[in-house]
Amino acid sequence: MSTPNFEIPAEFRDFADKSVDQARNAFGTLLNGAVKTSEQLRSSATTVQSALYSAVLKGLDHAKTNADATFDYAQRIVRSKDPKEAFEIQSEFVKSQFAAFQAQAKEYGALAQSAAR
Repeated sequence: MSTPNFEIPAEFRDFADKSVDQARNAFGTLLNGAVKTSEQLRSSATTVQSALYSAVLKGLDHAKTNADATFDYAQRIVRSKDPKEAFEIQSEFVKSQFAAFQAQAKEYGALAQSAAR
């Protein structure tokens, strides 16, 4: 008894071969996209980490500046000769601290914009 010869039609083999190639290309595209996304996330994480580090350093710098200004103010108040001079010192301090606050807020805004890019 002879076994029947079973042969896959050429059209079916061509279709299967093309399907495998298309699947390989689609998977390659998907994998490349995942790698690019991963690299972008790593880059973004580094940028965010750098921005946070800059913000922390800026915050420490501002804290020192504000503390120094407050201690200078306290020292000047203690050394004032009369209530009028103390009031002038206080008014000057409030104005200078408000200006410092505005400048510091602008610096934080610039840091935030830089991190967003």
